[in-house]
Amino acid sequence: MLFVKTEDLKPGMRLAKPIYNRNGVMLYERNSKITSQGIISVNNFGLIGIYILEPAEPVPPMSEDDIEFERFQAMSIFEIKEILDAYSEGKKENNMYQFINQLLKKYGSLHHKINFIQNIRSNDDYVYKHSLNTAILCALISSRLGLEFKTQLDLTAAALLHDIGGLQIPNNIRRKKTIDLTMEDEKKITMCYQNSYDAFKANLDLSPDIKRILSAGLMLLHPDIPSATENVPKVIGAEILKVANCFDNMTAMKFGDEPLSEIAAIRYLLEMEDQFDRKIVDALLDSINILSPGVCVEFTNGDKGLVVTANDSNVLEPFVLSFNDNKLYNLADSKVAEQMKIKDIMKTMDNRHVVDREFLSQYMGKTLQERGKICLL
Repeated sequence: MLFVKTEDLKPGMRLAKPIYNRNGVMLYERNSKITSQGIISVNNFGLIGIYILEPAEPVPPMSEDDIEFERFQAMSIFEIKEILDAYSEGKKENNMYQFINQLLKKYGSLHHKINFIQNIRSNDDYVYKHSLNTAILCALISSRLGLEFKTQLDLTAAALLHDIGGLQIPNNIRRKKTIDLTMEDEKKITMCYQNSYDAFKANLDLSPDIKRILSAGLMLLHPDIPSATENVPKVIGAEILKVANCFDNMTAMKFGDEPLSEIAAIRYLLEMEDQFDRKIVDALLDSINILSPGVCVEFTNGDKGLVVTANDSNVLEPFVLSFNDNKLYNLADSKVAEQMKIKDIMKTMDNRHVVDREFLSQYMGKTLQERGKICLL
């Protein structure tokens, strides 16, 4: 599966993910071949790009949870837009809590991990989809941390509203790569978020708890705004918001910068221990699938392989099958880790394979118990 920018699309390419219109209606299904007219439509929608299947690549497997997640994302955008536009314009909005309750009912008390599927974005809906995804991640993380429902509600509301300042950023600035931003661009971005901070503090419809999370969160995410010098106490909701915001920003499609894989984003969050609370990052790892059985990966030694068994203790150290020698390796073993680690998820061809769990269990049992062929380098 490849992410292809809109300007690079060609007729005959097959869609890896469906395309929905602004009302959440599916226009093109997965595996559909895009036509010249379809490319014109993608341009008219203002999409940054779409996910394409390579010529010999099968359609990636999707569970019912995956399909429902994509459907929820698509169907929620119109409502999200109404909510955020109202708050951005200082108008009274009455549907936000109803929507948040719906979101929490779906993702605020799950007992299993989900595949966090990034949605296709355009310049017009980028902020709305980022806000939605950040809110979903906050709901998942807060549930894993065992936070009470009222705290979940306030946090999810703050997550939904945290990027309203982004709606004010001029399109020509939003389309730039990070390294191409000028000092003047950065000043304009800073003022957009400062204005949203001032608007939140003056809003009489928001509860003090939501304002507290928003204030602390905006200072963590935008330390250059003038109000960041204010003495705001540490708030767990703001720390969760920071992790969720950064994970979605890193893995989402962008106009300029290339999106990171989930594994690269998680590695960054884990390595930056001074910036991200480890308990919150662990709660994120307990909420979404990163290296599930069947995912194809690249190793630091140049080889490629397949994840056979996930490692709940350390997501970066699963059991893997090397394509180079067809042997199993336990990446949690220090001797193995000296020679090979997971570098990233494979970026070409389908990186997920349907795995027969019963056969895999029997094979692993035979391999581990009878043959002892977990390879130690």
